[in-house]
Amino acid sequence: MTTVLIVEDDPINLRVFSKILTKKGGLQVEGTENVEKVLQLAESGDIDAILMDVSLANSIYQGKPVDGIEITQMLKSNPQTASLPVILVTAHAMQGNRESFLKQSGADGYISKPIVDHQHFIDSIMSLVNRS
Repeated sequence: MTTVLIVEDDPINLRVFSKILTKKGGLQVEGTENVEKVLQLAESGDIDAILMDVSLANSIYQGKPVDGIEITQMLKSNPQTASLPVILVTAHAMQGNRESFLKQSGADGYISKPIVDHQHFIDSIMSLVNRS
């Protein structure tokens, strides 16, 4: 079964994304904003895709605060996790943000919040999973 790791600091968003993916998409989900756990799960091979919030308020790595862009850069620079699809999810949907965030992070996709079209959300994730 396809498993999506949701890296999100807002418990309501985490719950909403989880419900959409499990109930409508038939996917398994994991959720955390703990950077060490994200890296560990990504390296385990048990995760098929990652939904990465760009702005993470509580994520600390090696004593420093990090955001979703930096975590994605870590994943993409590690040969063991570089091919794992990472989709940025953000409320920062200003013109030019999509291109800027994708270029900075090396992520594979970008979805803006709030998620309105649930089927498109699921299809976007699955198209990247099926491509990898």
